[in-house]
Amino acid sequence: MNITLKQLSVFTTTARLGGITLAAQDLCMTQSAASQSLKELESVLGYTLFNRVGRKLTINEQGEALLHKANQMLALQDQILQPQSKALNGVLNVAASVTIGSYVMPELLAKFVTKHPLVEPKLFISNSEAVITRLMAGQAHIGLIEAPINHQQLVISSWREDTLTVFCSPKHHYANQEKLSAKQMSEQRWILREHGSGTRAVFISAMQQHGAKLNNSMDLARQEAIKQAVKANLGLGVLSNLSIKQELSLGLFKQLQTPLNLNRQFSIAQSKHFSTNPLVSAFHQFLINY
Repeated sequence: MNITLKQLSVFTTTARLGGITLAAQDLCMTQSAASQSLKELESVLGYTLFNRVGRKLTINEQGEALLHKANQMLALQDQILQPQSKALNGVLNVAASVTIGSYVMPELLAKFVTKHPLVEPKLFISNSEAVITRLMAGQAHIGLIEAPINHQQLVISSWREDTLTVFCSPKHHYANQEKLSAKQMSEQRWILREHGSGTRAVFISAMQQHGAKLNNSMDLARQEAIKQAVKANLGLGVLSNLSIKQELSLGLFKQLQTPLNLNRQFSIAQSKHFSTNPLVSAFHQFLINY
């Protein structure tokens, strides 16, 4: 018995959605048909692809090893089925960490689609850790991250520079302070991004390099929530200057000077399995040239 593209599609969709029921719905199949297809694939391979705990399926090591190849085969099928044209076309799945996804990527995707109107962009926004997870699962063609990272299975390349800004409410008692010391920073309550965020990782690293400690923090997953908390004078915040430059210009926030080096590098992360995809290659080159 041979492996079929249908079986691979059920497998990759189940891995992406975490369950056979959701996969069946996504593929417009009955649950029994999807389950049978997955069982047939595992039978041909001679090993299981998921750990089964109740109704929940979690991809195992054998499944992880197959996932990249399966996504590559399905991507090749999509290329074959597309009309033979010099014009770029198809779905472009982009995963971006929060700052890039919110303040940089919408404009870039709009420019790219204007140039290539047959391309259908999809944008997934989460923290850097989740972007890497999505790339590894074959759920995104290309990723843009804020955190410094080395990864053996992904190609990581520097893209563009960014700067984090420490800021507070104009009502904060340090609003008119010329420059905060490491001791003063250690004594403050900080309103920060959650664990797994590139913004948080860069800030914590910079604090440690100057002997400052994070003793009190409120961790929030949304930039807008951080802004509102700082505006309410709950503590000091640190975000990309891209996300607060308007509030700074309006006087809603006060920028604070610190001894920290808060410069960072945005990076492009890409799976090797999509490196030959013409659409992905064109978008990667577009990012580099921008």
